Amino acid sequence: MRRINLRKLNELEVRKQYQFEITKSVCSFKNVSDGEGIIRAWENIKLNTKTSAKESLGVHEVKQHIPWFDEKCLEAKKKKCNGYRFQVKTM
Repeated sequence: MRRINLRKLNELEVRKQYQFEITKSVCSFKNVSDGEGIIRAWENIKLNTKTSAKESLGVHEVKQHIPWFDEKCLEAKKKKCNGYRFQVKTM
């Protein structure tokens, strides 16, 4: 899984570059008036924002955590719980 490296926004030069690219993409869609054009413009702005973020800020890989509850844990739980099971008596 990849995520945008938002920590780079703390760097002034990177932040200015990202702001410039976003402003450029938004300004190109200023004169949109009809409903379909607005939807298309929004999709283009969204795509340009994501692309600009990937280019300016870069991406980093998210670590995959190893699940701690596996088959060994399940077996141990079953063994431990066997002594505490009881049957419900019906009258």
